Amino acid sequence: MKTFLHVGCGPKRKDQTTRGFNNDDWLEQRLDIDERVSPDIVGTMTDLSAVVDASVDAVFSSHNIEHLYPHEVPSALSEFRRVLKQDGFVVITCPDLQSVCALIANDKLTDAAYVSPAGPIAPLDILYGHRPSLAQGNLYMAHRCGFTQKVLTGTLQAAGFVSVAAMRRGHPAYDLWSVATLRPMAEDELRGLALGHFPQ
Repeated sequence: MKTFLHVGCGPKRKDQTTRGFNNDDWLEQRLDIDERVSPDIVGTMTDLSAVVDASVDAVFSSHNIEHLYPHEVPSALSEFRRVLKQDGFVVITCPDLQSVCALIANDKLTDAAYVSPAGPIAPLDILYGHRPSLAQGNLYMAHRCGFTQKVLTGTLQAAGFVSVAAMRRGHPAYDLWSVATLRPMAEDELRGLALGHFPQ
C-alpha cells in the first residue's frame, strides 16, 4: 500500500482529497498544525521533522500554501521534497489570484463569488482569509501569499520538481491545481497522473 501525507488536513479525511487517493491503494497520514483536528502528526508545512526522509509516495496540500509568507514557500516545498520517495509526487491546490482579481477589477471585492458550506465567500476572503473564521480567532486561516498558474508552476520548478502540470478553474472554484514529480515524466504519463487527481 502506498502512503500519502495529507498536509494541512484540517478536519478533512481521505474521501475529501482526490479520486486518485480515495481508494484502497493509498494509506493517508494526516498532518496539521492544529491539534484540535486530531491529526496523526502535529507539524507545519515548513517543519515536517516528524516525517522521515523519503518515506511517503505523495504529498497532498489543499488550500494551505497560501497561508505561508512568500519567503516560507521554498522551505515548505523543500520539506515536501525531503519526505517524498524518489518516484513520488505532490498535488497542490490553492486559490487562483488571476480569476479572483478579475472580480476585483470589476469592483466586486466584497460581493459573494460563490456560496460554500461556511456561507458566502467574497474575493476579499479568497485573498486574505475567511473573515468569519478570522473574527472567531482562528488566525491559522489568514492568507499571506498567493499564486497564478504561471507563478505556481515556476515556484515548483524552482524548488526542484522536474515535471509539473497545472490547471486553473474560474467560477465557481477560483482555484489552481498542480501535480509535480521529482523525476522526469513523459507528457502522457504526467497527463494521466494529473487526470487521476485533478477535478473533472
